[in-house]
Amino acid sequence: MPIDKRVSLNEALDGVTDGATVFITGFGGAGFPNKLIRALRERGPKDLTLVVNSATHRYSLTHELIAADLVRKVICTAARGHDKEPSPFETRWMAGQIELEMVPQGTFTERIRAGGAGIPAFYTPVGFGTELTRGKEVRRFGARDYVMEEAITGDLALVRADIADRTGNLSFNYAQMNFGPVMASAAKLAVAEVRAVSDEPLARERIQLPGVYVDRVVAV
Repeated sequence: MPIDKRVSLNEALDGVTDGATVFITGFGGAGFPNKLIRALRERGPKDLTLVVNSATHRYSLTHELIAADLVRKVICTAARGHDKEPSPFETRWMAGQIELEMVPQGTFTERIRAGGAGIPAFYTPVGFGTELTRGKEVRRFGARDYVMEEAITGDLALVRADIADRTGNLSFNYAQMNFGPVMASAAKLAVAEVRAVSDEPLARERIQLPGVYVDRVVAV
């Protein structure tokens, strides 16, 4: 019997528990799985760790999870917004109610990619000697110092794509792709929010993330 990974929005987050580490895709104005984010908020798991490029982006509904006090920690590359009023994240962080781990963007992506590849840690020169790497292991290779960064893995990845087929193969639209492939590969459960699901298999040249990395697909 052919594999069919299509589920309803209500079924998409079955099994998500308190304390989960959640990857959320999105960069600039593209790639945010906002229907899944809202469904997660309505389900209400607590003490979440969010791994997201920006904790304050106006196009993402990530702020709804934070405003509902479901988030214990945020790992991100951008913690400040451009709006005059502080975001829900900024308000809670300044009050000491939420933990923040800031990561340079390239290191952020590589830590997630390493998690998906089964690599526990790697060395990078990025951030050496700054507050971002205080307390981390440092080794010298050749004439340069490198900081050890540990991989990031997650319990759940919420991914936005354009089109899927029934077996979970994904095709992205422009910048939607951003963190999708690495986040899906590093999560125990990857759920894709898509514009449409094709009854026919996607052509090989259109597949940008193979269905082996995707567990559930929701058309919204």
